[in-house]
Amino acid sequence: MSFFYFLGRKRFYFHFLIALCLSIFILWIILKSMDIFTKHGELYIVPDFDGQTLKQLTDRGYSDYFIFEIIDSVYFKSKQKGTVVLQNPLSGSKVKQGRHVYLTIVAQTPEKVLMPNLKNLSLRQALVTLESNELLVGELEYVQYFARNAVVDQLIGDEPIETDTELLKGTVINLVVGKGEFAVMIPMPFLIALSQSEVRKKLHYNSLNVGREYFLDDDDIAHARVYKTDPKALTEDMLILGQPVNIWYRSDELIDFQEYLKEFEPDTLYANPDDMPNKLTKDEF
Repeated sequence: MSFFYFLGRKRFYFHFLIALCLSIFILWIILKSMDIFTKHGELYIVPDFDGQTLKQLTDRGYSDYFIFEIIDSVYFKSKQKGTVVLQNPLSGSKVKQGRHVYLTIVAQTPEKVLMPNLKNLSLRQALVTLESNELLVGELEYVQYFARNAVVDQLIGDEPIETDTELLKGTVINLVVGKGEFAVMIPMPFLIALSQSEVRKKLHYNSLNVGREYFLDDDDIAHARVYKTDPKALTEDMLILGQPVNIWYRSDELIDFQEYLKEFEPDTLYANPDDMPNKLTKDEF
């Protein structure tokens, strides 16, 4: 019996059709099983986990859909310890159930750094070094020393701090700085509309100190901008090395500082900050 004779019989096509249908059915069962066990094609949108602790994520049922893994921690003084600050994948991403979500949380304590040697550096070099080591600058104390703006000593409070001492990031370092052989006077820098961190940096780089600070609207430092200074902005009076500058802040949510800067004139600043209105108009200048 030849092969072609077998192909010509109806029974062959009948068995072939049964085998084909059976194969398709088995393939369908396999694919369906994959869907059941792998949830093939089912995607979930990753929520925003910012500001939540790992316990809160578990309590809210997110661990039923995602596997959380903490990979790093960073210190933020203003944020609650143990809360999420970064996540990967980002919120809004579409992933399968069981996907790993890698978290960076707020550390319980700041990281530590070694105190750099600032002695005999220029003030500018010392400020850059402190900033790169995430240490804060406190007060500049000027003393008699032949080299002007050379760092004579480094302090925490009133106590000298030795080089290579282990410190927490964010520790405030006071600097003792030389006056130089000749008296030097400094013009008042323009600070209007700057943030608190910008003010501190600009004053220190100009060999001046931060004096008293007043937050007239609230204590929200993120929105606080310089509204008034003493000595006054644009004053022609010269300042001495290390002189403190008093700062009044207002919220940029209440004051349009772009307009304020356009129309700014020194005589428009109020002598008494309590007399200042919430909004300024052109007629009030």
